[in-house]
Amino acid sequence: MRARPVLLGVLGVVLLGVLWEAYKAVGPARGVVIGATTVLPRTSDSAMPHLATIAARLGDPVLSGASEPLWLAVVRAGGATLAVAAGGWVLGVVVGLLLALVMQRFRTAESALLPWVVLSQTVPLIALAPLVSGIGGQIRFGQAPWQDWMTVAVIAAYLAFFPVSVGALRGLASPEQAHVELLRTYAVGWWSTLLRLRLPASVPYLLPALRLAAANAVIGTVVAEVAVGLQGGIGRMMLETAQASSGDPAKPWAPILGAIVVGLIAAAVVALLGQLLRRFRRGEVVA
Repeated sequence: MRARPVLLGVLGVVLLGVLWEAYKAVGPARGVVIGATTVLPRTSDSAMPHLATIAARLGDPVLSGASEPLWLAVVRAGGATLAVAAGGWVLGVVVGLLLALVMQRFRTAESALLPWVVLSQTVPLIALAPLVSGIGGQIRFGQAPWQDWMTVAVIAAYLAFFPVSVGALRGLASPEQAHVELLRTYAVGWWSTLLRLRLPASVPYLLPALRLAAANAVIGTVVAEVAVGLQGGIGRMMLETAQASSGDPAKPWAPILGAIVVGLIAAAVVALLGQLLRRFRRGEVVA
């Protein structure tokens, strides 16, 4: 039973590869164009290389004359991105949980904060990055100045906190009123009710939110790396390899595959956390 999701995931990847090669075989070289709009991509080797070509390029050096293979550079960049995304995810989870606790405890706070939590996700990351970088530049930790990776982590947390706050709020409010009234009858305080009833009841709602937050943190990190100009990550590598796409069309796909793997690793970590909490997962709600 546990192997079924893994098999379905592998089958999905294989099916995607088959569709890629099938479209490349039968699709027009200039793509499918309706009017002046291209609705399906071009299938030329420069725009859509074969999967075998992409795989072979991973084993070649990053640059001609270099000794480091491309796959190793992708692994190094992916590790840097994953580390920053993990920090942003943790920060986003903490902020999201604190907001959910405040909104659950005080109904006035929910009415005041929840609309702003929702509206916060409408701000473009490109506009947010200079603002966070400017404010962060005025902050110092002793003798240590604000670093670019901190800006990226804050932006990742900005995307991660939203699903956590909404999912946790829904989960904290999920216990049946009869159970809440029973604890109140026994004069159980708010903190004890939170620890013994509300937090365990929120796990089925919180775990899907944590998975979504992990994906958002990775996306926010990759985008913020480009916006901030942070060196060493997958986002920056995408930008650098895109400049070589005309002469080396398979190379830009390497960091894209790396970003996918980083996202899968982030989701796998949350899945492991879910296994540790599986006794609380009855009736889990899909995000």
